[in-house]
Amino acid sequence: MDENEMKGADGLSATVERLAAAAAMLEKAAETLTAGQNGLREEMQTTVARIVATTERSEEFSELEAKLQAAVAEIAALRAEQEERAGDRSAGRKTLPVTTVNLLAKHGLAAGAEVDVSALDAALTSLSIEQRIAVKSQLLRAGLVS
Repeated sequence: MDENEMKGADGLSATVERLAAAAAMLEKAAETLTAGQNGLREEMQTTVARIVATTERSEEFSELEAKLQAAVAEIAALRAEQEERAGDRSAGRKTLPVTTVNLLAKHGLAAGAEVDVSALDAALTSLSIEQRIAVKSQLLRAGLVS
């Protein structure tokens, strides 16, 4: 082989080596891009999962809010019903035992009207403590003392 052919063969082998090195670098670049793409894909999946979870929580909050509003409405209805029942009870009969009516009448207190507490205490001074308690509880039940 002559010198030109050797130079040509050396040049060709150098070119082949450079091409092999370039191919290796391209493979590394492709692997890096693939890894980066996989990382982005994972990030996107995580972000989508967070968005879905947030949406689901929002739906749960909406459901809970609706349940809360229903419970508040039910409580308001029950309170109104309870107040109505309490009003019915206080608007009922306001009768007292005959002995209590007679005792109040002796001291100038009308049995059908609301009784002043100080006048009631003055009227009950002649009674024992048990009797005072009994009379006051009867007046309370009748709605004549507040």
